[in-house]
Amino acid sequence: MAQRALDRLLNAIEGDDRLDRAGHRLEQGLAFTENLLGITGGRTRGFLHGVWLGHPLHPVFTDLPIGSWTTALVLDLAGQKRAARAAVGVGLAGALAAAVTGLHDWQHTHDHARRVGMVHGTLNTLALGLYGWSWVQRGRGHHLRGRLAALLGYPVIMVSGFLGGTLVYRHRIGVDQTGRQLEPRHFVRVMAEHDLTDKSPRRARAGDVDVVLVRADGRIHALENTCPHLRGPLSEGWLRDGALTCPWHGSRFELSSGESLNGPAAAPVPCFQTRVRDGWIEVRRAPAAATAPPGSALVHQQEVQP
Repeated sequence: MAQRALDRLLNAIEGDDRLDRAGHRLEQGLAFTENLLGITGGRTRGFLHGVWLGHPLHPVFTDLPIGSWTTALVLDLAGQKRAARAAVGVGLAGALAAAVTGLHDWQHTHDHARRVGMVHGTLNTLALGLYGWSWVQRGRGHHLRGRLAALLGYPVIMVSGFLGGTLVYRHRIGVDQTGRQLEPRHFVRVMAEHDLTDKSPRRARAGDVDVVLVRADGRIHALENTCPHLRGPLSEGWLRDGALTCPWHGSRFELSSGESLNGPAAAPVPCFQTRVRDGWIEVRRAPAAATAPPGSALVHQQEVQP
């Protein structure tokens, strides 16, 4: 019964197009603010998205308010007033950090996920206000008011946490969307060399995997054609400063390693090794044998085949 109720709640949120207008205005406000602060590109954008971490930074901070405010609830029951206020304060700091990083990630979502994110963020804001009031009241010696505010805020943050989990596990926001397969293990033909022009990304098929081929600086590079963020087609992107740019949200990937340079994609794009034989471009899955598990079949296959 609980699952059905939660499903009805999610379906109601996902189907409510009234959230779109508010979401559009919020996105415009965020874009204007980030442009004003100069953080729409480069290291700051990558930091907030968690590129340096290898996955989104937002989930790192979400555990702080939930854990700290749960601790505060227990300490209140134990009558530890000062410790409970300190726990509320730690949760407030974590909630502010989660809000900044969460908003930064949310603006690159779409459709149902964007609506769920709007409600998720609204509930987080409500909980942040209640716990902020709780912290202030406790500091003034009004512990009963502080406890009441915390009791009101706790179920709010729990529901919000459920919606946050929905964004990850139902809508796959922040999840690496690439295949991460080991195939093809051997070199396979994908395109005639004369069909690949300089600095013009081209889509090709390597077995069961779509790849994007790019000729730049005298080398042929091959990456999986799927952007790790939301599966944007990289073959429809463009080269910018020697990196391949996703056409959907502007994530940039280093051609040789596939590493994300700025976000919103935090994970790298899987790479392929390339060679030219008899006028054909051939690719096989990277990494090289040296970085594969010791003794694995991939090591053997990459060692024996030139």
